[in-house]
Amino acid sequence: MLLTQIDAFLTIAERRSVSEAAAVLYVTQPALTTRIKNLERELGVDLFVRTARGMRLTAEGRAFRSHAQRAVQELSEGRELLRELREGRVGELLVGTAPAISTYVLPLVLRRFQAAFPNVHLIVRTGHSEEILELVLREQVHVGLVRELPHPSISSLPLYEDEIVLVVHPGHRFDDVPSIAVHELGGERLILFDRTSSYFVLTSAFFREAGVVPRGVMELDNVDATKKMVEHGLGIAFLPYTAVRGELAAGTLREVAIAGYKPVRRQIVAIRRRDAVVPEDLVDGLLASVNREELER
Repeated sequence: MLLTQIDAFLTIAERRSVSEAAAVLYVTQPALTTRIKNLERELGVDLFVRTARGMRLTAEGRAFRSHAQRAVQELSEGRELLRELREGRVGELLVGTAPAISTYVLPLVLRRFQAAFPNVHLIVRTGHSEEILELVLREQVHVGLVRELPHPSISSLPLYEDEIVLVVHPGHRFDDVPSIAVHELGGERLILFDRTSSYFVLTSAFFREAGVVPRGVMELDNVDATKKMVEHGLGIAFLPYTAVRGELAAGTLREVAIAGYKPVRRQIVAIRRRDAVVPEDLVDGLLASVNREELER
């Protein structure tokens, strides 16, 4: 059963005339008649009877008409869906992100993305950068937003640099001073978060290389809890700028510079498996929604 046969059937049923239907479909009358005869032969019934007033549907033809109309409608919708998929206006996008990115960066990105692609179904999975890398390698997400992790099977696109800053609560002895000497950190309680994260590793390495031992250490499992502890004067912390920019702007946290030390920066990248089939338009739309100037100092 061919779509041209169904179109012929429906057009004749509507026009009640082979000649008019042929003109609408831009085919000859013999060609149109052949299509109907082949369709009737395949279905094993007569669909039309010729009368003095033109072509009239048989009982079988009337019963078949609604099914033919639904079939044409479904095919039309399928064709439109493919066009929208090709243009990136609908579809599904699976995104993997590290926790700090999903909490403090992704909402800004997705707000812009969904304004441009309102009919796209988004699925977001979170995990440490190494876990997101594995998801990308296993093709369980289309794109990952992580710290830079070189891998031969992965292509990376730089998105922005995430700066790690030292923060204290307002009224702290470091507040309102141009900078501090690194040895002054030795008298402070240090708050660390998520022992498995790169931030934990970087902070620990900083103190080790500076030869400074904090007065005490408190370990927490997430950034938000760490910020609250600092706000309440329970210690100091090194946190990603993207995670604390709101508090810095509001004045509930203060940033402290360390004399002689440049801020630690991490490159945040978008990773994709090189040989994976991904919805390119959607991935490109997502990455275009990242505003580097908004995220960097």
